[in-house]
Amino acid sequence: MFPTTNLKSLILSFLMLGVLFSCKNEPKTATSPTQNKAGTEEVEKQGQAFIDDDGSTPNVLQIAIGSPDHTTLVAAVQAAGLENALVNAGPLMVFAPTNEAFAALPAGTVEDLLKPENKDALANILKYHVTAGNYSKEFLMKFKKLGQANDQNVTVEVVGDDVLVGGAKILASVPAGNGIVHVVDKVMLPPTE
Repeated sequence: MFPTTNLKSLILSFLMLGVLFSCKNEPKTATSPTQNKAGTEEVEKQGQAFIDDDGSTPNVLQIAIGSPDHTTLVAAVQAAGLENALVNAGPLMVFAPTNEAFAALPAGTVEDLLKPENKDALANILKYHVTAGNYSKEFLMKFKKLGQANDQNVTVEVVGDDVLVGGAKILASVPAGNGIVHVVDKVMLPPTE
């Protein structure tokens, strides 16, 4: 006969083994490029930005993607690989230039920035449009400057009823699940030092 402590230990060991083997440990596979219909490789997108979620309030990226006035901004965010940064918990305040704001840049500027070799410069410009926080246009009137995600400051001015951030006028504001999107009429370019 087994002593009761040994029997308890043996039963506990079998239970732990049963729990261990009943857990599903599916192997993790690395994402590999796939071939599309044109025969070129596509890399699968990974991260929070690519999870379908129809039930919650849209985040700042989803708002931009859903706006016909921000297709250039969305293309720039994708070219810079910043999709996942814009879906984090935040709160994030995004100053979103319209397509017209991008079109007002000198000819060829947008096309040049979208080139893979200019990814870092593009990311720097886009991060200059993002601030930690969730402030309304009215609340922004209390500020003189904001610290942006690219570690530079942008000025805030009040001209009549208008709020200008980095010289860009806030045209509209859209609350998001992880912050707020302020639609602006100008692309803010970070100061070069």
